[in-house]
Amino acid sequence: MDLYEYEARELFKNHGIAVPDAAVVTSPREARAAAGSLGGRVVVKAQVKTGGRGRAGGVKLAATPAAAELTARQILGMDIKGHVVRKVMLAQPVRIEAEFYVSYVLDRAAGAFLAIASAEGGMEVEEIAASRPESVARVPVDPRCGVDEAKAAEIARAARLPPETVPALVRLWHVLVEEDAVLVEVNPLVRTSTGEILALDGKVTLDANARFRHARWEGPDVTDPGVDPLEAAANAKGLTYVKLDGEVGVIGNGAGLVMSTLDVIAACGARPANFLDIGGGASARVMADGLGVILSDPAVKSVLVNVFGGITSCGAVADGIVQALESVQLTKPLVVRLDGNDAARGRAILAGRAHPLVQQATSMDGAARRAARLARQGV
Repeated sequence: MDLYEYEARELFKNHGIAVPDAAVVTSPREARAAAGSLGGRVVVKAQVKTGGRGRAGGVKLAATPAAAELTARQILGMDIKGHVVRKVMLAQPVRIEAEFYVSYVLDRAAGAFLAIASAEGGMEVEEIAASRPESVARVPVDPRCGVDEAKAAEIARAARLPPETVPALVRLWHVLVEEDAVLVEVNPLVRTSTGEILALDGKVTLDANARFRHARWEGPDVTDPGVDPLEAAANAKGLTYVKLDGEVGVIGNGAGLVMSTLDVIAACGARPANFLDIGGGASARVMADGLGVILSDPAVKSVLVNVFGGITSCGAVADGIVQALESVQLTKPLVVRLDGNDAARGRAILAGRAHPLVQQATSMDGAARRAARLARQGV
C-alpha cells in the first residue's frame, strides 16, 4: 500500500526525521491561505502516488500567497502518468547545500533488506544510477540485526554520505520496522546552508499483510477525493478490487487466474472493467458483494466469473452465485466459466436456476469471447 508524500512525511516526523513545515490543501483558495501561514514563499507539490512530478510540472515554486493560489489552480486536476491531482502540498522552501538519496527496500529473493544510498540525490538519481552505478551504494541489512548507529555509519561510508546523516539513517530504519513497511525512501535528504538534515520528499510502501497491527490503515478514507469510490466500497467489504477503464466486469479466484482473464478479454477486443480476486472464498456473501460492486460501475456492460476449482469447490461457487442472485438485482449479462473440482455439479446448479441473464461457457477463451460480445452489444 503506497502512501502519498504528505503521509510519508508524517511518519518521518513521528520518528524524529526533520521535515519542512507544510500544509495539504484541495483548492486554490485554501492554497493561498496556507501559503500565508507558511510565510508566503512556498513550494507547491502535486500529491499523487507516482514519480516524475517535477518533470510533469507538478512541483513549482510560488513567491507569494497569490502566486501559490494561481499555481495550485494550475496543478490541481493535472494528469500525471494516469494519476489525477486532487491535493497539493505547500512546503516551506529551504536553502540546499547538498542533496542525498537514501532508502531501505525489502529484497525478497535474499530474504533481507537492502540499504540503497548515494551522495548524489535529486531528480536525476535514476539516470545517475544507470550511467554511474558505482555512485550508488547497496548495503545488505540483516533484519535480525537491523540498523543501529554502527550499521548506519557503514552505509554512510559506502555511499560517501556525510557523518551527520547517520541519525537520519537510523530513524529511517525505525520507520521501516515500526510501521511495517517494505520500502522507505527519501529523495532528496538534504543538508541545508545552516547544516540541518531534512527530508524534502518521501516515499513509503506499507506491507498490507500487517494491516491487522495498524488500525489507522483500515481501508482508504472514503472522504479522500483521491480514492475511487468503487475501490473504497470494495475495500470496506474486504474485497481485493482494482478499478480499470473497461466494460467487462471480472470475478476470479486467484490473482494469477484473474490476470490471465484480463489478458484474454483484451485479446477478444474488449477491455476489463476491474480486477476482483475472491481467493478461496466464494460464499453467497462474497459473490453478492463482488457482483454488487461491479454492477454499480456504470461502464460495465457484461460480467465474467472465471473460477478454477482446486481447493475451492465449483459447486460451492455455483451455490454462492445462486444465493447472491436472490439479494443482488442482476441487470447485466453474467457469463460463468467453472472448471476443475466439482465443476459438473456447479454447472448443473446454475442450469437448474436458469436465470435469463446467466450464461455458461466451458473454456476461458469461450467465456471471454462471449462476455466481450455481450459487452459490445450492450445487452
